[in-house]
Parts: sequence; C-alpha cells; structure tokens
Amino acid sequence: MQQITIFSESVTTLRPLLESAIQTELRLIGLGIERTEQKLVDFERQYEMMSAEFETLLDTGKIDESLDYIEWSGEIETLRRLQTKYQTLQRAQLS
Repeated sequence: MQQITIFSESVTTLRPLLESAIQTELRLIGLGIERTEQKLVDFERQYEMMSAEFETLLDTGKIDESLDYIEWSGEIETLRRLQTKYQTLQRAQLS
C-alpha cells in the first residue's frame, strides 16, 4: 500500500477538491474505456474473431502485422492501461 501525505493550510476545502478531482478522472477514464471497448468490438466484427484470439495469433506469428492489426493491438494495450488506472483510482482512499 502506498501512502501520500498532502499538507494544506485549509484542510476543510482540500479534501472535497481532491475527492472531486478523483471522481472526474474516474469519469474520464471510464469514457476512455468505453470508446476503446467499442473500437475493439469494431475490429472483432470486421475480422470475425475475438481480441484474445487475435492477440494469440499475432503473438505466435500466425498472422502477419498490418496497419489494422497494429492499431488493434494498440487498442488492446490501451484498454489494459486504462483499466489499471481506473482500478487504482477506484481503490484510493482519502483519510
């Protein structure tokens, strides 16, 4: 567990500000997750395979890289990163 200490002369106004900032960031990341998931659905429909299957085929060299495949792979990685950020912020506690 990581702990961060922030000092301010006005504790009563800082806490709500931090809580609001975290909630805003969660909403923004959530929107990013939704957009990225939709892009993945579009790729899955276009190529008639799930992202997990695509990733396995790409990683094992059973399909060649193309611009679409590079973008698809990037979207998979983007989704993972966004989900990690979301989960980290969601677990944050202000005390």
